[in-house]
Amino acid sequence: MSTLPPAAQRVHARLREHGLDSVVRELPASTRSAQDAAAALECTVGEIAKSLVFRTLASARPLLVIASGINLVSLDKLAQLCGEAVTRADAAFVRAHTGFAIGGIPPLAHAAPIASWFDRDLLAFERVWAAAGTPHAVFAIAPAALLRVSGASLADVKQA
Repeated sequence: MSTLPPAAQRVHARLREHGLDSVVRELPASTRSAQDAAAALECTVGEIAKSLVFRTLASARPLLVIASGINLVSLDKLAQLCGEAVTRADAAFVRAHTGFAIGGIPPLAHAAPIASWFDRDLLAFERVWAAAGTPHAVFAIAPAALLRVSGASLADVKQA
């Protein structure tokens, strides 16, 4: 029986469903922010694939951006991609639409499908680290594999 929390078990199961052997790891240190995760994993901040949830203003749809930890997401670019103005989602909206709390949002295994975009800068790395459902759980994955299993569209989403 797994000792992972239920949220991390859901991510682990989804990775297996996609035929990936990525291991979900629980770390003693928090990985709530990209900087925290990079310090805990002894990697660069750019190698952290952070999952950020946004909300469209007119239709209140959730949007997911999987971005390099070093990049800020451009709300203008995201609005152009989705066709309406967007804002950062609050904690209640994030949990309701993903099934996960801010600080541990994974790039997959959400409560329902979410329109998603993938920061092309992540493809520069051999491997990236993503949250696995809790602020202490992460997994490593090749960026191309993450792009595939996330169902996201490749895009330039970083703020200039």
